[in-house]
Amino acid sequence: MRYLVIYDIADEKRLLKVAKTMEDFGKRVQKSKFEMELTKKELENLKARLASIIDPEQDGVKYIPLCKKCIAKIEIIGEGEFVDPDFEYYIV
Repeated sequence: MRYLVIYDIADEKRLLKVAKTMEDFGKRVQKSKFEMELTKKELENLKARLASIIDPEQDGVKYIPLCKKCIAKIEIIGEGEFVDPDFEYYIV
């Protein structure tokens, strides 16, 4: 399933660790926003890894599932990037 994962981290050291962890799972679409295509197991792994980094008293992470109907309605104005999970990549 596709997810939009957003975060707000109070401490710079934790922020860097969270960002690095998020890059292991998805593509950054804005500074603290990632789009990810995750299985249930991958989602649980991501949640566990982030839970071990953040301070729940000061930080926050939101996991927002995106259905196919919602993905089709994504609109970008200005700078931004649509992450197409079906896009073909060629390595030259």
